[in-house]
Amino acid sequence: MRKTLLALLLAVSGVVQAQVQLKEGYPQRYTVVRGDTLWDISGKFLREPWKWPEIWHANPQVANPDLIYPGDTLTLQFVDGQPRLVVDRGVSRGTVKLSPQVRRSPVAEAIPSIPLEKINAFLLSNRIVDDAADFQKAPYILAGNNERVLSGMGDRIYARGVFDPAHSVYGLFRQGKVYTDPQTKEFLGINADDIGTGELVATEGDVGTLNLRRTIEEVRLGDRLFVSEEHPVNSMFMPSAPQAQIHGTIIDVPRGVTQIGVMDVVTINKGRRDGLAEGNVLAVMKTGETVRDRVTGEAVKVPDERSGLLMVFRTYEKLSYGLVLTATRSLAVLDKVRNP
Repeated sequence: MRKTLLALLLAVSGVVQAQVQLKEGYPQRYTVVRGDTLWDISGKFLREPWKWPEIWHANPQVANPDLIYPGDTLTLQFVDGQPRLVVDRGVSRGTVKLSPQVRRSPVAEAIPSIPLEKINAFLLSNRIVDDAADFQKAPYILAGNNERVLSGMGDRIYARGVFDPAHSVYGLFRQGKVYTDPQTKEFLGINADDIGTGELVATEGDVGTLNLRRTIEEVRLGDRLFVSEEHPVNSMFMPSAPQAQIHGTIIDVPRGVTQIGVMDVVTINKGRRDGLAEGNVLAVMKTGETVRDRVTGEAVKVPDERSGLLMVFRTYEKLSYGLVLTATRSLAVLDKVRNP
């Protein structure tokens, strides 16, 4: 009955129902609890959770409608015949006073779009070098203290190269995988494996002295130095469909697993130049197997099957990192990604 009424309301208002499809059994009201994510909540109401902004209705009571907090109640209503979600902040978050003063919202308490703890390591330390020449030009570890070839946290090391006088903190990286496009064989970038962090304390000519402040494995001669990047953790990666048509491929799993599941991070061979942006949602197409036709004897490839969704959280020029949000079966390297 409720579904029939929704269809009638949408038809009367001239809205195409396919634009926003409510999930079967969607709730009329939902109270946000600690641990929720925007993706989780939108999935309770929508068949396509990345279309969250299309049903979000800005409530005049809320200064920033993108921020949702534990204790907020979301109510599904209809505005001009279209489904809308409105937030009731209630008394738990205080009464808004109309006076000339600044009202601060505790952003740290707002629920994130996705589980940020799953991607923090990639936001804070991992790095893709777009140009192979940039990797070779970066300063490198020349020697350890007392002629050591391996160094650890607290040790003093020496590096050689051109240092940026505006920075004293450098990330230490070791060359990892070199990515090439599986179809065109174009060079896409180098995965620089995070080794640690060093503080530049002195320079003499092109040789610098550093103290190792953090290491996750032993620092070796030849490891490269890059200025530490600051990646602000954006708690509101807003789910959205890409503006451009994307036809890409999963080319790597940084964590080294072979079977990819929910909350795994993957590398795809598309980036900013292809129109991808942080928050874009892509469908994962499981590559169809090639089977032998027992009647004709021919090798025939069965169709690709949609098997999951991922959300892009970090983009480079030619590559991107994505977090798998849903998977109906095990995914793998060389599975395709498409517009949802």
